[in-house]
Amino acid sequence: MELRQLACFAVVAEELHFGRAAKRLGMTQPPLSRQIQLLEQQLGTLLLERNSRQVSLTTAGRSFLRDARYLLEYSQRAARNARRASSGGAGRITLGFTAVASYRLMPDLVVRSRQLLPDVEVLLREMVTPELARHLVAGELDAVLTRALPQQSGLNKYLMQREPLLVALADTHPMAVLNQIPLQGLHRQPFVLYSPTEGKYFHDRVVGALELADVQPAFVQSAGQTHTVLALVRAGLGMAIVPASARELRLEGVVFRPLADKDLHADIYLAWRSRHDNPALDAFLGRVAGIESAAID
Repeated sequence: MELRQLACFAVVAEELHFGRAAKRLGMTQPPLSRQIQLLEQQLGTLLLERNSRQVSLTTAGRSFLRDARYLLEYSQRAARNARRASSGGAGRITLGFTAVASYRLMPDLVVRSRQLLPDVEVLLREMVTPELARHLVAGELDAVLTRALPQQSGLNKYLMQREPLLVALADTHPMAVLNQIPLQGLHRQPFVLYSPTEGKYFHDRVVGALELADVQPAFVQSAGQTHTVLALVRAGLGMAIVPASARELRLEGVVFRPLADKDLHADIYLAWRSRHDNPALDAFLGRVAGIESAAID
């Protein structure tokens, strides 16, 4: 049974006239009649009653017409889906991200993807930065929102966001009344630091800036995630330096102040493998993330 035979039968069933059906199909009447005969032979039953005056559907023909229309519609939908998949308009991507990226950037990208690429499914995987890089290289993630990547060939990255680093402190802290806090103001102050393993990116950035300024806070506790750092700040354990996106957590009892004399910032990159075979990823990078095709290639 061929789709062409089903199409011929469906048109004849709608017209109930071989001449009009042949005209709609752009063919002559004899080959159309032949296609219907072949279909009936394959099925082993008559689908149409024919005489010199009219054509009508048999009981088997009425039943078969419903299924024939379904198969024709399904085949057309399958073809459309294949074309969309090849152009990136349909499919699936797996996006890895850090906890901080989930505060605003990642949700914004998912919303844009649902609007611009509604037939592309975005699977989300939250991980710490070292795990993101490892899973991306292994091909287990299509793209990642990450602070840092290893110096490795075969990976592309695009700067998605640059945000300032702010001082976070309890609203009861004496320095909370200041509009800005100088880096020297942290000297010998109780300080909550990011972990050198789980929070390596921020740990290295903050410690490097403090050492350059010859500022030595009193480190009292370390933590791997921003929300944990802020919880410790709120408890009064000490101050911390965190990315501006941490304000999205809206943690009651914690205030944020810019550094008065230091321009510290943190970056978030969207990274992906240079060689991949996922058209949906290219569509996501170009249409959702707004990355120029030259950068994607």
